[in-house]
Amino acid sequence: MSSSTKQGYKTVFDIPREEYQAPGHGLCAGCTAGTIVRLLLKVAGPNTIVVNATGCVEVSTTTFPYTSWKVSYIHVAFENTAAVASGIEAAIKILKQKGVIDPNKQMNIIALAGDGGTADIGIQALSGMLERGHKVMYVMYDNEAYMNTGIQRSGATPKLAWTTTTPVGKVLKGKLQIKKPMAEIVAAHRIPYVATANPAYFLDMMNKFRRGLEVEGPSFIHVIQPCTTGWRFDPRLGIKIARLATETAMWINWELDHDEFRVTVPVPKRKHVKHYIRLQGRFNHLTDADIEEIQKMVDKEVERINKMVGKEIIGPVVE
Repeated sequence: MSSSTKQGYKTVFDIPREEYQAPGHGLCAGCTAGTIVRLLLKVAGPNTIVVNATGCVEVSTTTFPYTSWKVSYIHVAFENTAAVASGIEAAIKILKQKGVIDPNKQMNIIALAGDGGTADIGIQALSGMLERGHKVMYVMYDNEAYMNTGIQRSGATPKLAWTTTTPVGKVLKGKLQIKKPMAEIVAAHRIPYVATANPAYFLDMMNKFRRGLEVEGPSFIHVIQPCTTGWRFDPRLGIKIARLATETAMWINWELDHDEFRVTVPVPKRKHVKHYIRLQGRFNHLTDADIEEIQKMVDKEVERINKMVGKEIIGPVVE
């Protein structure tokens, strides 16, 4: 990170102008993963190694013989992102001890994977990396299904959402299970820094990337990533839907920094979840009663978070 980034981002004028993600990638129109990765690399800077699991970002940025990456990059399988990142971190540590690499050189190691490669297939390697304490920042971009391979459900898919493996019909009304709370599962490993982020609140997200790279030991940033293809919305609505996720408390931006928990984007007046859900085709089958069921789940989660903070940081539904 540059010296300016270490001070944090307060306005858009603080954002570095340098680009480390080249234009011309193959992401879908309106895909918010491009926004997340572009800002992530602006925070990290040139001395960065990205370990990227198979997924939307990988297939769209590395079409042979081209690449969109202006930093060191390695593509790995779904399951071993954290394992490979751990090995790179350990190797660099040894090379610094042997004097092969300048011991004062700051190098960022970022593991980047989607929800399938993190919450399902890669969770074993991730848990090992966290337990061993490698200084790696793991970024999970969460589009809530296996969008790259055909919109199959993942552990991060929300309850009642349509996917190709949770079809809507006489038997099923979308996914039966609740969304896996990955950030909390990671937090249970007692690592230095865990956060959730949202590209609609990009300064908050970038400051979390900054903090994640800064701490000694592993860090984990869980970023919601609206997917125009799998969530079935107009490509121009990606950031609007992302913002509604937080405004309705379907997604809460928080961080746990050395056991200190805080909500980073307070929502004094909350919007009803219907504003978020009705914009997405994957929820088209839901009745008003179904949406009220989701609203009750969100209300319960808001109550739990407010108790953790010790005050009403997320307010009542007013719209």
